[in-house]
Amino acid sequence: MSNSMEKLFSEVKQFTEGMLVKGRILEVRPNEVLVDIGYKSEGSISLSEFDEPEAVKQGDEIEVLLESLEDDDGMVVLSYARAEQKKNWDRIVTICTEGGTIDGKVRGKVKGGLMVNIGVDAFLPASQIDVIPPRNLDDYMGKTFKFKVVKINQERHNIVLSRRELIEQEREDKRRTLLSSMQVGQIRSGAVKNLTDFGAFIDLDGLDGLLHITDMSWGRINHPSELLKVGETIEVMILEVDREKERVSLGLKQRNRNPWDNVEVKYPVGSKVRGKVVSVVPYGAFVQLEDGVEGMVHVSELSWTKRVARASDVLKVGEEIDTLVLEIKREEQKISLGIRQLEANPWSQVPKKYPPGTKITGKVRNLTNFGAFVEIEEGIDGMVHVSDMSWSRKVTNPAELLKKGQTVDAVVLEVDSANQRVSLGMKQLEEDPWRSIEQRYKMGDLVKGKVVKLASFGAFIELPDKLEGLVHISQISEDHIDKIKSVLKVGDEVSARVIKVDAPERRIGLSIKAANYSSEQLEAEKEQYEAALKPGEAIVDLEHAFEQAEEEKNQ
Repeated sequence: MSNSMEKLFSEVKQFTEGMLVKGRILEVRPNEVLVDIGYKSEGSISLSEFDEPEAVKQGDEIEVLLESLEDDDGMVVLSYARAEQKKNWDRIVTICTEGGTIDGKVRGKVKGGLMVNIGVDAFLPASQIDVIPPRNLDDYMGKTFKFKVVKINQERHNIVLSRRELIEQEREDKRRTLLSSMQVGQIRSGAVKNLTDFGAFIDLDGLDGLLHITDMSWGRINHPSELLKVGETIEVMILEVDREKERVSLGLKQRNRNPWDNVEVKYPVGSKVRGKVVSVVPYGAFVQLEDGVEGMVHVSELSWTKRVARASDVLKVGEEIDTLVLEIKREEQKISLGIRQLEANPWSQVPKKYPPGTKITGKVRNLTNFGAFVEIEEGIDGMVHVSDMSWSRKVTNPAELLKKGQTVDAVVLEVDSANQRVSLGMKQLEEDPWRSIEQRYKMGDLVKGKVVKLASFGAFIELPDKLEGLVHISQISEDHIDKIKSVLKVGDEVSARVIKVDAPERRIGLSIKAANYSSEQLEAEKEQYEAALKPGEAIVDLEHAFEQAEEEKNQ
């Protein structure tokens, strides 16, 4: 073998692709650097591979990676950057283990995340950049952070990092430290993190606390957004700490004195106070006397005489009104207010204006099952009970005699100003016909009248003086009758005999079938019936019939 061949063989054997070799810079050109590694040809390296191109000087010795012994132009292919990475990889692997931490600088964006220089390129997935997914990755470019090494792949020279895990760990450590140091009653500063319908979550420098809406203000608020904004910093008081569940309850209003502490001194019962209507509900209105102190005006306390169905008919939200303090329950934080008490109670004059016996004329304002309400004057009604409507008729429903809007005469029977009640009577305007009933009607009298009401047991007959008598079903015909409607109807004119007069019970018994009897026949019929009756029975069971009539009336 010739000397030249031996030299070439030794050179080829000495230089192997992928190895690190030392070289000397022969020339620095605008875009590249020529390097001599002692091989038969020089190599060219892009100037961009150097972190500080301006510091590269001719004659400098550098270590490079031999990528290829010869390219198409016969030159050695070298890389300074890859040589640095190879050296750094070996160094990084020796000092860095999975689970450890390392500093790195973000140098570029790649698909799915960021590329970080920790001496070698490492991958930071987007999901591991921060606790909250970042909106703009450009915000991280060129910045240095501490990272956790999640995975090292030796074969592929691949390292995966996480910044999120370090942040979460820091927050967890900080949260535990905060929990251990927190005491009820402390004042802490925090940022409003989130608002909900029921309150706000406050970030206490790594630990979230709940500020419930009821602990935001002594006054009324409908939503936390009325007081707070996301991102603002506020001072809150620690109300409760649950270290086991890592929960903290916060208060904002507790930093100020409770206005209810001296409410009885500030708003004594009987005092006149002014406030703003902040809420109107069907049963009343809430009036704000000051921040944190509200009173309630019940709908019944709005007017002495006006019939207020809903508070909204009188009051509107935002309106300022004068009220009178009626009652204070400090422990329950309730104040009862009244508006009508600011004026004289017209009911206090009713006993003087309308003493018992006073005759009045008014319109029927309303009908109920038990009577009728008659307007005496605006806002003051009296009630006529069904039992006080007629001497002669048994009124079971006021609609039988009256209708709404009708003008009627009545007399005052009783006044109860404390309960705002006036009892009226209509029948008392006339003489009681039952006082002289025995002079008007005697046994055997023949009378005429009109059928006004039918029942299963008989018929009620209206007599000329408006009194009513009862014909029992057994006294209608000589023949047996199953249903009274088959022989009589309302409006029929009939003749009948009086067979019973009971003044104390206000009852008249009639018999249609005996209308044509002579006195002798009547007496004979009576004797015949009485002879056939069992002891204790009457010729007609009128008492039972009237009792049945009362029962049907009350059903």
